Amino acid sequence: MGIRNAQLNFRQQEETHIMENVIYNELLIRGFSVDVGMVEYSSKSENNDLRRNQLEVDFVANKGSRRMYIQSALSLAAPEKMMQEQQSFLRIKDSFPKIIIQRQYCKPWFTDSGVMVVCLEDFLMNRNLPM
Repeated sequence: MGIRNAQLNFRQQEETHIMENVIYNELLIRGFSVDVGMVEYSSKSENNDLRRNQLEVDFVANKGSRRMYIQSALSLAAPEKMMQEQQSFLRIKDSFPKIIIQRQYCKPWFTDSGVMVVCLEDFLMNRNLPM
């Protein structure tokens, strides 16, 4: 990896960290208790061995009987990134809201799987959200 790529990667990690801190603090201000979630599932390897896997949910926010699952992403421009961010949500079988917050501006929309996608600005302004 060249110096330019390393600098770009570091900057993206820093921006992601800042965005996650902003989301976390906003959820606390709104009175939610916030945890990181883990979704476990089993799959078979090429040898047909059973493997246990884990996927992370960036935020599991609870307030009374309300709960929501939140992933954060700088951008969802690449289809692979969208699939990556939804993977844990697709294995959660309850009906609580599942939200991806991206830094890049977008109009709120729902994926075919029912995951809401909003931009950070709308989240901070509490616009169009199930909270």
